[in-house]
Amino acid sequence: MLNRFATAVLVLSLAACAASHRRSRTPQLATPPTVSLQSLPAAGDYQVDSGSSELRLLVYRAGPLANLGHNHVMVNRAVTGAVHIGDTLSASSFSLNAPVNGFLIDDAQSRREEGGDFPGDIPEDAKAGTGRNMLSSAVLNAAEFPDIAVKSVSLSGTLDALNAELEIGAAGHTSRISVPFALQGDAQHFTAAGSVELRQTALGLLPYSLMHGALQVQDAMQLKFKITVSTNQSKESASLLVPPTLRPAPSAIPAAFPR
Repeated sequence: MLNRFATAVLVLSLAACAASHRRSRTPQLATPPTVSLQSLPAAGDYQVDSGSSELRLLVYRAGPLANLGHNHVMVNRAVTGAVHIGDTLSASSFSLNAPVNGFLIDDAQSRREEGGDFPGDIPEDAKAGTGRNMLSSAVLNAAEFPDIAVKSVSLSGTLDALNAELEIGAAGHTSRISVPFALQGDAQHFTAAGSVELRQTALGLLPYSLMHGALQVQDAMQLKFKITVSTNQSKESASLLVPPTLRPAPSAIPAAFPR
């Protein structure tokens, strides 16, 4: 039911506005390395580490009959891609791909991690139904568009408050969104992580609705992401990493869309 559209907007590829149901504060994804980069990693081309990367989409029910539905957690750990680090931030770029059939729907562990807005386990037949609807020609059209593609248009900001202008392709539609993120790392990895509010209508999609809106999916969702890249850094580049105790506390990542 309302599950299907939830995933449609998956993108990423990448978020969640207040609605008729009050939401509890949800925990973040697994914390990335706790060392902040003082400079960009060494210039070069890198591959995304799929085993350490994740897209997580939180989708919320709405409408007078919202209690007949439930909120959803959609997780994709099959993200691939490439990252180019240039001499400057503006000369850097990245591209990501997420197979639409790679989403794990309402996994019990993921729901527990997200807290009180996602209580209980969802029956297997309900998960399977959500998956079929999501991949059907009416939603993500997996047969014709098997991947969600994300590429950076521009990167700006500072290393503790970065922003990416992204172009996202899903189900034959291309959209642009702005996504804030933070960059952290150690001598072997660097990770881009963040959380952003994303509207289905901004992706050219209509929120799923039944009975003239009595039961529906909220337009706004929350996308959490953690994209990790493995790299062999030299001792010189490793010296650019400064422990958090030696730097000012970073400011909170701003939401991409106002509430």
